[in-house]
Amino acid sequence: MQDDLNITMDQLRVGLYIHLDLKWFDHPFSFSHFKIKNEAQIKTLQSLGLKSIRYDPALSDVNPLPKKTQQVEQPQVAAKPDISPALAAKLALVERIQQQREVAARIENAFIDTAKTIHGIEKSLFTMPAETVRKAGQLVDQIVDSLLCAPELAIHVMIGKAGAEEMYYHSLNVTMLSLMMARDIQLPQELVGSLGIGALFHDIGHKEIPTKILMKKEPLNQAERHLFEMHCQYGADIGQRLGLAPAVVTIIREHHEWFDGTGYPNKLKGEAIGLLSRIVVIANHYDELCNPVNINDALTPHEALSTMFAKLRNKFDQKLLQVFIRCLGVYPPGTIVQFSNGVIGMVVTVNTAKPMKPLVLIYDADIPRDEAILVDTACEADANIAKAIRPAQVPREIYNYLSPRKRVNYYFDPNTPGQERAG
Repeated sequence: MQDDLNITMDQLRVGLYIHLDLKWFDHPFSFSHFKIKNEAQIKTLQSLGLKSIRYDPALSDVNPLPKKTQQVEQPQVAAKPDISPALAAKLALVERIQQQREVAARIENAFIDTAKTIHGIEKSLFTMPAETVRKAGQLVDQIVDSLLCAPELAIHVMIGKAGAEEMYYHSLNVTMLSLMMARDIQLPQELVGSLGIGALFHDIGHKEIPTKILMKKEPLNQAERHLFEMHCQYGADIGQRLGLAPAVVTIIREHHEWFDGTGYPNKLKGEAIGLLSRIVVIANHYDELCNPVNINDALTPHEALSTMFAKLRNKFDQKLLQVFIRCLGVYPPGTIVQFSNGVIGMVVTVNTAKPMKPLVLIYDADIPRDEAILVDTACEADANIAKAIRPAQVPREIYNYLSPRKRVNYYFDPNTPGQERAG
């Protein structure tokens, strides 16, 4: 028995779940199948020039209206050249999507350029220490100025490209996420610069740890673990030699201290850990969960936040953890979600002012990935996210379409502070 049934356009009513057998560009709706919510949608559907439409009884709340007898077929000639309301709406949606895509491309390039700058900073840290520290300060100041000046902050996700700068993406992620929290709690301006430098250099002690330990995918043995944990103190020593500010050195030393006193190197507890360090601890652990050395252990952004809140809550300053969750939203960038109509997508942008209403990249097999639909859930009445789903639960072709790369990175629009931005 066929699940979907055909009905005529005069049988439409609110509560029917319908399927449009049209290409996405030939109708004005965000999705090609959805539940009718109001009379305005019915009028738009009837303006498309269709004689009949499919509906799904199982997903509908009501039965169709009775079919009219003696229905006089309306001539279709006028509908074609002048479908203007529907066509205009779709053209406007397509234009918005194109603008969002251009913003995303610009931000991804800015992220990669910043990562290259960090690469250069770390490369020349010991050969030209004073000049390099000055450049790092300039970089952080640029990020801070752009980030703090914007009335709204849109956090964008990039599913990381493999490349020479990939190892520097972690430092940049931690810096971005830390500054995002600083903005939310309105951290005093004089502390924000130290936070940014400390987040950028938090892992500088890795320079003293053998690469085979840093890159080992299997669990470290006890001796390796002990040596690895020394990177915090090594980093603090390097920071002092470089003449970094005491607040920066403190972040480098304390970025693995847990709020419950079980961290390292000094097992500090509660507010004995500096405020700036407590911010970096959260950003650092979140990024390590999303982007571990062994990519097979990676959690989705949604899983990472859930794990930190449900299982590791006592490890962090709980007020700051709530700030972090509020900023990234219930569906943080990079989360794969399913809409109430079954459509699957990936969250690509969260506006921290509207964290429940992200911008989502939609899977549609009929549309090439580089032209994929972007749905702004803040603007689309039909776009209701039902749940987050694990990548393992998603068919491989859908996952590859949404997220063809592995590492998850975060950035914001550095070029247009105070201007309208996607998300």
